[in-house]
Amino acid sequence: MTGRVALYLQDAHDLREGLDYVRYAEERGFEAVWQAESRLVRDAIVPMAAYAAVSERIKIGSGVINNWTRNIGLLAATYLTLDDLAPDRVICGIGAWWDPLAKNVGINRRKPLTAMKETVEVLRRLLHMERVTYHGEFIHVDGIELDVVHGRREARNVPIMIGATGDKMMELTGEIADGVVLNYCVPPDYNDRALELLARGAKKAGRTLDDIDRPQLVVCSVDLDRERAMDSTRELLTQYLAQQPHIAKASGVSQDVVNQIQSILGWPATKEQIQQAKHLVPDELIARITASGTPEEARVKVEEYRQHGCTSPILYPVGGDVKLLIDTFA
Repeated sequence: MTGRVALYLQDAHDLREGLDYVRYAEERGFEAVWQAESRLVRDAIVPMAAYAAVSERIKIGSGVINNWTRNIGLLAATYLTLDDLAPDRVICGIGAWWDPLAKNVGINRRKPLTAMKETVEVLRRLLHMERVTYHGEFIHVDGIELDVVHGRREARNVPIMIGATGDKMMELTGEIADGVVLNYCVPPDYNDRALELLARGAKKAGRTLDDIDRPQLVVCSVDLDRERAMDSTRELLTQYLAQQPHIAKASGVSQDVVNQIQSILGWPATKEQIQQAKHLVPDELIARITASGTPEEARVKVEEYRQHGCTSPILYPVGGDVKLLIDTFA
């Protein structure tokens, strides 16, 4: 394996174990670590600060926070703070969230493209240390700026990467963002359409596809026992296909399979429900949309994502030996 590679951490590991994995990934030459914020389980910001405090070189990204639940001033102050802790190493990965979770906590995700565009524009201006007055449809601010009295007053280098899945959001990402965080649980050829949309958006802003960084989340279960690696992934897919329908749609999974899984899993899903439904996820699907199996099988699959335009695979370890995964791609 050659090229950039990153680690993705969610809630499958003890947070203090995560600190060890970040240090080890840095030692083994990984470019970045990305912290998830998806279900109502573990926020991204606290772990990111912890990772920044125990590392020296590795970049630290949110993969991804949403643009609905943090006031724009607080959002900018948060990334300013992270940049104080790890200058020039912080990446803001941000997405439009998803239903039914957003709806269930009282968020009406109307006009997600407009909301994202306003968030990115104002966040970028604030991190450039501008004084901002802005009255959009979602964001209204009057004469605000990051009020740094004791510390660095210069503009902050925090790339803004949109976690886009749908066509319209993908095109908007090419137009306004520094990069895209391509989704997981999709086959490599899903990227082909994504690249077309990113290039179309980039052209609107006088840019090309080469100006858009394209890291990609990749579910990666590595084990010397192939069947054990596959089974770990099967459990993850059972949960995600039921609870994140936008991912299921992007992955091309049969709606009948999704409906069957959803009929068994509640919210939140229990371990017993996942075990009951996991037989509905076939080996063929696991092989098509994840990098699961022996170290060599995982390397081959991840290389497919690179061949389809991924600039840096963000490897999501599900079960197994995380250090083996890191060593496999070091």
